[in-house]
Amino acid sequence: MESLVANAQAINRLLARYGVKFGIYKNNEFIEQLFPFDPVPRVISAEEFEILEQGLKQRVNALNAFLKDIYTDKKIIKDGVVPDNFVFSSSGFLPECDNFVPPAGVFSHISGIDLVQADSGEWFILEDNLRIPSGASYPLIARKLSRRASPETFKHNKVDNNADYGRLLAHSMQSVNPGGLNVILTPGRYNSAFFEHSYLAEVTGFPLVMPNDLFVEENKLYIRTQQGGKALVGAIYRRISDEYLDPLTFNPESLIGVPGIMSAYLAGNLAIVNAPGNGVADDKGTYYFVPKMIEYYLNEKPILHNAPTYLPMYREDMEYCLDNIHKLVIKDVAEAGGYGVLFGKDMDEATLAEWRQKIQDEPRRFILQEVINFIDLPVLDGETTVPRKADLRAYVVSSADKTDVWHCGLTRFSRVPDSFVVNSSQGGGFKDTSLQLL
Repeated sequence: MESLVANAQAINRLLARYGVKFGIYKNNEFIEQLFPFDPVPRVISAEEFEILEQGLKQRVNALNAFLKDIYTDKKIIKDGVVPDNFVFSSSGFLPECDNFVPPAGVFSHISGIDLVQADSGEWFILEDNLRIPSGASYPLIARKLSRRASPETFKHNKVDNNADYGRLLAHSMQSVNPGGLNVILTPGRYNSAFFEHSYLAEVTGFPLVMPNDLFVEENKLYIRTQQGGKALVGAIYRRISDEYLDPLTFNPESLIGVPGIMSAYLAGNLAIVNAPGNGVADDKGTYYFVPKMIEYYLNEKPILHNAPTYLPMYREDMEYCLDNIHKLVIKDVAEAGGYGVLFGKDMDEATLAEWRQKIQDEPRRFILQEVINFIDLPVLDGETTVPRKADLRAYVVSSADKTDVWHCGLTRFSRVPDSFVVNSSQGGGFKDTSLQLL
């Protein structure tokens, strides 16, 4: 550990050299910056991770079952477990995908589940991310460069190897591929996750392509070859939002989509990782129902629990929210990346009154949660360490034949004292997450 701390600057220089960056658009300007890395790893014991692994597999299996059901038989609606107006009013539900099941029946191939550990030691799930969650590349390359900078640390500490993420992703894509190449699609250099796209192409061995490299003929997707020919594509990893994916189906002004790609997908000739329409399952309001989904689809009790959450569209929840808003977290279900998250404790009485009215006016738009006082982790500040709030994004990779939890994860921390917002877009940093072997 001391060696990692001593080599902190060397590791961050290597990360900078490799272009480990993320970009955000702010005030109509693209701002690219390094993702600050803290060398003090988060270490999770094998016994603790085993419980997390079981709970994460359970949750993702239920979410995949929900997506298949909601786009086909809709039994969960018919049985009154989830309200129909709640599902169909979600911006993430795509009518274009109704009555369609993607290859091998897998909707969420890569699920990013955000958790925090409370002071009591219990883990709580804060959010499900099913629209190709980013971030796996950061701990992947950080571990590789940390090993290079401080090989003795890993020689004397028994931690599980995290280098198999590329293999897990490659297996998932190949398992659902109906025939053709596997490719990694990037919108280009100015996409916020461009580093991740290029690095995932490296670790999977799949071609990195841009939208203009692809075209559709007779409901099949092809890539232009260097020899001037074409090659069939069977599975495509993408991190382009649904509405920009295909200008012939969705937003006609999109310049980063592939015209006709949805026709290839809906004809069953292409697997899209993750499936279009997954947004209905990671809607922050849908989160409220996931424990019920686990019982409904799997006939099991949830292993991991949600943070205590209230949905104002229910009268009892509305009354509680209005009475207790001063101590709750308010989340806009349409926002992501740490945006649209407000703490009642930070508001004066006039502002609280305004928010009470907003919640009554748009009860479907917001969820409210109890504040989880999650743990601080040590973060290097100069030559000393300071406590900072940190969460964990765990990655669950679903294939046609199995569900795997990656034995690593992205630990994000706030660089602001006492702040509960850890997202990279809000100025946070990241750590390696190490699974301690027995």
